[in-house]
This record gives sequence, C-alpha cells and structure tokens, in this order.
Amino acid sequence: MTALRPERKSGAPYGQEPYEASGAFADWSAGQQAPETQPLPPIDEETVALRIPDPPPDPPPSSSAALSVTSVTGRPSGGRAARRKAAKRRHGRHGGARPASAAAAAATAATAAAAAPEASGAPLSRVEARRRARASKASPAVVASRVIGEVFITTGVLMLLFVSYQLWWTNVRAHAQADKETSSLQHDWADGKRAPGSFEPGQGFAILHIPKLDVVVPIAEGVSNKKVLDKGMVGHYSEGELKTAMPSARTGNFALAGHRNTHGEPFRYINRLRKGDPIVVETQDEYYVYTMTSTLPVTPPGNTSVIGPVPPGSGFTQPGRYITLTTCTPEFTSKYRLIVWGKMVEERPRSKGKPDALVE
Repeated sequence: MTALRPERKSGAPYGQEPYEASGAFADWSAGQQAPETQPLPPIDEETVALRIPDPPPDPPPSSSAALSVTSVTGRPSGGRAARRKAAKRRHGRHGGARPASAAAAAATAATAAAAAPEASGAPLSRVEARRRARASKASPAVVASRVIGEVFITTGVLMLLFVSYQLWWTNVRAHAQADKETSSLQHDWADGKRAPGSFEPGQGFAILHIPKLDVVVPIAEGVSNKKVLDKGMVGHYSEGELKTAMPSARTGNFALAGHRNTHGEPFRYINRLRKGDPIVVETQDEYYVYTMTSTLPVTPPGNTSVIGPVPPGSGFTQPGRYITLTTCTPEFTSKYRLIVWGKMVEERPRSKGKPDALVE
C-alpha cells in the first residue's frame, strides 16, 4: 500500500489497536467505542490495486492427503496465491523453463504431428506432391555422372580382362603348343618320319636350347605371327629378302625371331646373355653349338643388315657360321629391336650324344 498509515501502539497488530484522537476524529471517538476491525488483507506483491481477499484457507490436510492431491493433480493444493508462490519458488518470477519431460513431450508431439499426414495416408497438396516428385527425381547432371561412371567401370573391367589375356593366357596357350610341337619333333626324329631338307612355312624342323635362360623351344620355318610366333615357337628368317642360311650351311647367318613378351615369350631374357654363354640348335641329325659374342641393345625394326651374312656392328669381319637372335625392345613394346649374335664353335652328330652345354 502506498497511502500513509497511522502509527500503531506497541504490541497491538494492525487493525486491532485504537487510533489517537485528533481534530474531528477525537469528538467522534469520545462518544463511541471503536468497533472491532477485520484484519487487513495481505499485501499483494504484484499489484497495488484493490482486490477481493481470498477465502479463508481450508484446514491443512494430513501429509498423506497432501501427497495424494499433489500426485494426482500435478500441482500443489491451495488457493491461487499459494499456487503462484509455489510456481515462483520452482521456476522464478515468470515461471522459468518447462521441465525437461514436458519439453521432450512437446517435441515428440510436434514430430508426431508433422508425420501424421504421411503415416495416416492423408493426400498431399498439389504443391507438396510436385516438390517431392522433383526431389526424388535425379537431375540430368546426376544421370550423366552415373552413365559416365558405368562406362569407366565397364572399360576398366574390359581392359583388365584384355591385359590378363595378353600377359597370362597367351603364355599358357603358347607354352602348351610349343611343348606339343617339341614332343612331336622328337618322336618323328626317333621314328625317322622327318627327312632333312626344305620345310613348309610354319613347319617345325629344329629345337633351340639356351641353358642359361632355361629355354627349350621349337624352331619353325618363317616368322609369321599367326603361324609361328604366336604359337610360342621361334621363327627362322627364310622368305624373300629376309632369307638366311640354315645351320648346316658351310657359311652364313642363321637368324631367328621370337616374342619377348606374351605368347610364350621365349626371348624375354636374352638381354641377360653374356659373352661365351652357349646357344644350341638341335636338329634331326646334329647338334650345332654357338657361343654368344656380342649384342646390339637397340636398333630400328627396319635395320635388316643385322641378319646379313656378315652383320655390321657384330664384330664379325668375314663370312662364317653365325647365329642371330632378334626380339622387340623395350619390354611390352615393339618400337625397337634387340639383337644378340653368336658364333658356331661345335657341330656334333646326335649319334655321339648331347654336347657338354646340354649335359647337366
């Protein structure tokens, strides 16, 4: 209350003590006894306006009843003022934050309300349906990226299969064909079915041994990829301008070609040969033993002089009985040619047994 209030006498509560008489109030109080006044309503802390006093409180319930009322209603019993004060004590002047359980319940209710149309199968608005259709449909950029990715994956798989075929399967097949041809030659020689002389293109007539490289491979007439080299055999230069001598000739250069990679790759490691390493050619009647003398690491494919009777750069200065091995270089390419030369050092009839180079 903001109005002035008279002084009270010591020990008497407000509303129950007599006032001092002064002025007109003194005459009035002299003839009458001050009636017993009602207690003033409690001071309202929230407002200074007049208000109807609250009804007298009920007698305090027992502890068990109070607990039951509070647990059932979820709020303390009593009048409105008591509930306000209790709320202030719990959450501050303006009610504070709601309990965590209430906030969680509100969030759950909001989520359920948002999902209610979809869960209940309620029809969507036209705008919402279009929006969702556009969101579910992939954009042209996404479709293009998927197509390009699938093309790359397919191309990679095909390339992997091709590489596996070239580096593994061609060797397996060529080795099998070469071994079969070697066995066939040896059986025919033993039975006398192959007479010495000229041979048809693709026909096997000798066996090449390179002990250092553990190479045993049949030699066939011609250097055709399809008929000779791709079958894992070594081909003899025997046609046209590339025709070279046979090992039985008194002079000449016996020139051979073979794959360095794939299709049996019989000449893959001829770059490891060193001067003096033996190279043996086995025919139906003879063993021709050569020793490696020199090499030409790189030369163009058109340099046919390397298989001539006296090859330039080989170190030979006059006609003799020579052997030349040719293959591709670098590995896995056919850009250049690698050349290895050798000189005959022994001619041994088969009737005398194997030469020392083939004896383990």
